[in-house]
Amino acid sequence: MRTKSVVSEGAEIQLAIELIHLGARLQVLETETGLSRERLLKLYKEVKGESPAKGMLPFSADWFVSWQPNVHASLYLNIYNYLIAHTDLRGVHALIKAYKLYLEHVQANDQEPILTLTRAWTLGRFLGCLLETVPCTRCGGHFITHRFEFNRNYVCGLCRPPSRAGKTKKTALEVLGTAA
Repeated sequence: MRTKSVVSEGAEIQLAIELIHLGARLQVLETETGLSRERLLKLYKEVKGESPAKGMLPFSADWFVSWQPNVHASLYLNIYNYLIAHTDLRGVHALIKAYKLYLEHVQANDQEPILTLTRAWTLGRFLGCLLETVPCTRCGGHFITHRFEFNRNYVCGLCRPPSRAGKTKKTALEVLGTAA
C-alpha cells in the first residue's frame, strides 16, 4: 500500500486551484489531478463560491475548424507547440502556460478570448486522431484542420475570411454607435 505525501497532495491541490481559476471543468480536474471527485467538488466550491457546471464536455471537432474558433485555437496550439519545443514544460503544465499566454495575447489586442481552458484541453485530445495542423499556402501559419481532409492547397481563415466575417450584430451596433 502506497502512502500519500503531504507535499505531493499539496502540489495536486495547487494545480487544481490554478485550473479552477482558469475555468477548467470538473472532468478536466479529475483527469489532470490525483484528487478524488468529492475533494475536487469541495475545492471548486471553495475557490469559485459555486458548484461546477454540470453536463458533458464539448465534444465536436468541427468547432475547432470553424472560422473564428479556428484562429483562436490555432494561436493557442502554436504557443503550446512552441513551449513544448523550447522549454521543459510538458503535459498539464504546458497547457496552463500556453493558455495563459493565449489569454495575454488576446487581451493585449483588446479581444475577447473565444477558447476556454476546457476546449484547449479537449483540442489536445483530438490532435492526431481527428484534427491536425497544416500550413497556410499564403501566410505560412499553421492552422487546425480535420485530419482526413484534402489540405494540399490550404488557405487559412485570416488570408481568406468568410464573406460574413465580422458582420455580427455587435459589430453593427458598434459602427452605428461611432457614427452617431
